[in-house]
Amino acid sequence: MATINQYLFVYGTLLMSGNEFADYLQAHCKLLGQGKFKGRLYNAGEYPGAIADASTNQYVYGRIYLIDNPQKVLDVIDRYEGIGANELHPHEYTRELIKVIKDDEVITCWAYLYNWPENRLKRIAGGNYVQYINTKTK
Repeated sequence: MATINQYLFVYGTLLMSGNEFADYLQAHCKLLGQGKFKGRLYNAGEYPGAIADASTNQYVYGRIYLIDNPQKVLDVIDRYEGIGANELHPHEYTRELIKVIKDDEVITCWAYLYNWPENRLKRIAGGNYVQYINTKTK
């Protein structure tokens, strides 16, 4: 049986307290700290969508978790992100391995990246969804 990557990068609603799936991650993962990857962040309505882009000087900011049981946890989060086995295609998100910068190291993490055209979405300047939401609600 192949080993599944145990690192997960989250940047959106999975960072929000009171979200049952964020609470699920807290119970089944160890927070390693803050991280970022080169890309763009968009407001997709009630949640954000990130697109990895190594050619940009912009970053998407979030947190890195070490998952205790990757297969089980990722199956749960896949359903939350709308990419479960029974979901219609094309999925709004894809789960991909990306390079995430944490302090002075690079960690390969799973991340849920936006998979639909972003041309009608509003860009979130600064790449930080939590700051964006906090600023928007003040």
